[in-house]
Amino acid sequence: MTNVMTYPAVRRLNFGFGEQSAGSRYFADGSIVFSHLVAILSAIFPPGEDIFVRSVRRYSGQLADPELAKRVAGFIGQEKTHGRQHRELNEQLAAMGYPTAWFEYLLQSTERMEKFLDKQYPSPDRLPRLRHFFLGFTVAAEHFTAVWAENILKRPAVQAMMYDAEIRNLLNWHALEELEHKSVAFDVYRAVGVPESTRIRWMRFAQNCGIPILVLFSWLSIATTDVEGRRQPFRVLKETVQMLRNPMWKGFYSDMRPFKKRDFHPDQIDTAELVAHWQQELFGAEGQLAGHVK
Repeated sequence: MTNVMTYPAVRRLNFGFGEQSAGSRYFADGSIVFSHLVAILSAIFPPGEDIFVRSVRRYSGQLADPELAKRVAGFIGQEKTHGRQHRELNEQLAAMGYPTAWFEYLLQSTERMEKFLDKQYPSPDRLPRLRHFFLGFTVAAEHFTAVWAENILKRPAVQAMMYDAEIRNLLNWHALEELEHKSVAFDVYRAVGVPESTRIRWMRFAQNCGIPILVLFSWLSIATTDVEGRRQPFRVLKETVQMLRNPMWKGFYSDMRPFKKRDFHPDQIDTAELVAHWQQELFGAEGQLAGHVK
């Protein structure tokens, strides 16, 4: 493994989504489908990040390694910040006509169930299969988002597709931090001793079903909220094909394949140089987000 061990940095930022008027509705490459997909991703990030935080924090008291405990604290801080920022963006997307509140509400059902179970059975050693289920989901989802983040940051063509500068800034920041903490949940998973088969089954599901589910949700979003999109079914089909071929998904399936090996570790995929470049690009003295830091 060539990545240098670092603690995920928790950055407090202000993107000002609540202070600006809604922009062009089709803000992602002028595409109906791609814009709806990005809006859906933003909608599911807050409750998704909450699932990740709960599944990892549940075992924080069992970690014997103080270094891992510090990385977990950074992971939790970053993920909770992502959720807050995406909720602000989601309010702007809702004003633009996207059903972000509906998709967020659907995922929040897991929070209600988990909070009830954590109150009834506070020890993570109770209901181990269910708790391992959520931790395995988190580990697989973290690898899914790390692959997505790497594609966003290393492909200029993807950067050019985001017409709205502030949405692009948020996605770049989010992508950078996904790479900074990409191995934390995995290392907790290993420390707890969850069987490798659990994460591998989740990865097979994510690899085979993740993108088709996002496409289906995009079509559902268009069908229920976008009059202009509903009137152009052939454009929607054409843009769906174009979106699946765009650089954001290039090599996606092959990049997720190593995760299914039993000796895999996220740091075997060396992103240290990419992370260092974007840390400077975003937060250096002349960084794109230097003025956004609180």
